[in-house]
Amino acid sequence: MSDFLKLVGEQLRIIRVSKGLSQEEVAERTGKLGFSKGRVSNIEHGQSNITLSTLETLMKALDIAPEELFNFQKLSGVTDIEEKNLMLDIHRSLLRERNLDEVKYVVRITKDFLDTIDLQSKKNSSNGQ
Repeated sequence: MSDFLKLVGEQLRIIRVSKGLSQEEVAERTGKLGFSKGRVSNIEHGQSNITLSTLETLMKALDIAPEELFNFQKLSGVTDIEEKNLMLDIHRSLLRERNLDEVKYVVRITKDFLDTIDLQSKKNSSNGQ
């Protein structure tokens, strides 16, 4: 499945867990549509190509608004390469909407930031920390 489906699924899982709900509880909240726990799991893992109607049903079950679902800043612990690629794709899509001067500025600031981190890391390692 697509990276976007995985990203949305992960976001749904994070929201579900933060609300203290199990997959079964979310499935029960889907009402007449009667999603199964397995269906919720497949969606959370990005293994199910869902419709907007299905997404709306899940958002109602979780009692969230679109802006909460699409606030990807809540994703944490980006250590896995797949998750890292998703974060890079989000960054890329955000930058595509900006003008060239803004993109250059972001790249320059990012490079300066990473250079500073690398320098600090070298200082710490040379001091035996």
